[in-house]
Amino acid sequence: MATLCRPAVAVPEHVITLEETLDLASALHAGHPQLGLALRLIENTGVRTRHLVQPIEQTLTHPGLTVRNQVYEREAKRRVPEVVERALTHAELRARDIDLLIYVSCTGFMMPSMTAWLINTMGFRSDTRQVPIAQLGCAAGGAAVNRAHDFCRAYPGANVLIVACEFCSLCYQPTDLEVGSLLSNGLFGDAVAAVVMRGRGGSGVHIERNGSHLVPDTENWISYGVKDTGFHFQLDKRVPGTMEMLAPALRTLAGQHGWDVSGLGFYIVHAGGPRILDDLCHFLNLSPEKFRYSRATLTERGNIASAVVFDALARLFADGGAPEGTPGLIAGFGPGITAEISLGSWIGAPPEPAHRRLRAISTSDIALVHQGVPRRFPTGTTITD
Repeated sequence: MATLCRPAVAVPEHVITLEETLDLASALHAGHPQLGLALRLIENTGVRTRHLVQPIEQTLTHPGLTVRNQVYEREAKRRVPEVVERALTHAELRARDIDLLIYVSCTGFMMPSMTAWLINTMGFRSDTRQVPIAQLGCAAGGAAVNRAHDFCRAYPGANVLIVACEFCSLCYQPTDLEVGSLLSNGLFGDAVAAVVMRGRGGSGVHIERNGSHLVPDTENWISYGVKDTGFHFQLDKRVPGTMEMLAPALRTLAGQHGWDVSGLGFYIVHAGGPRILDDLCHFLNLSPEKFRYSRATLTERGNIASAVVFDALARLFADGGAPEGTPGLIAGFGPGITAEISLGSWIGAPPEPAHRRLRAISTSDIALVHQGVPRRFPTGTTITD
């Protein structure tokens, strides 16, 4: 039994609004022949605010790949530990309880991976297994959940920590002026997320099945051009329509599990843009309200790459979760074109055993209470005459 617990999410302190984004695009690209189209596309994303790891003035400069990667490493080491600690607390585990550490990022590069640094600095065991995932882009959040599930099935009772660290703003390229690049500049944001999958115990989404699907001959639709200046994000104009090709994969996997994909209780999916969610509503015959958590992530934080599914899942937890046994779906979409899909049911926290809620009260305690002497007892303690 593997349960995906409550995620912890953090966003940087520097905020840029939609209005500021539009003003900047207008000023920076005043002579661009397709500026009007780019502005309309940015406005139609529905992204109202994004968080950046640096102030916008620094974000818009390009000091070179070396400096940018130094910023990535410094900020990752500064911001990841607190999120990891919260995720472990949510799962009621400690660092030494973790058997596998998965680190997901496509916006910076470190070797050894951040996994080695975390093991050395945060109390993880030296035999903790490491799986860095760097080249699945936005699909990597879903892939990390699936690989964690595979590990827990192979090693029953094992615990997995997933960390997603995405500083998309460090990939800004001022010389990329295609409409797709301008749209990306108004869509992506920065975030760090962490979540634990417990092999036994815990509350959250009990993962029951996972699967992957790659759409043939689409590997160039979402890609990085790796150049002297770093990562150049490349987006084919056909990408917004990919749900027509991926929705059947969601339906097929659910059907193999005996579920109707249109009748699930919750949906946590990667919101690359509003078209993704709108098309899923259409092809899966679902109401827009079913994707409210993913849409809220998009609106408030933009496309935060692999961290989207964890931010959306955190919103489900914050909303009180779902009724016991409610079936649901988690899915990440990204380069390939790839879908990483998980199916699972909501499982609540087990009731606390009575022996932990109650303790014996001595006769001397009772006598002192009757004499009016203040006494402090654990929550749930019952005193009877």
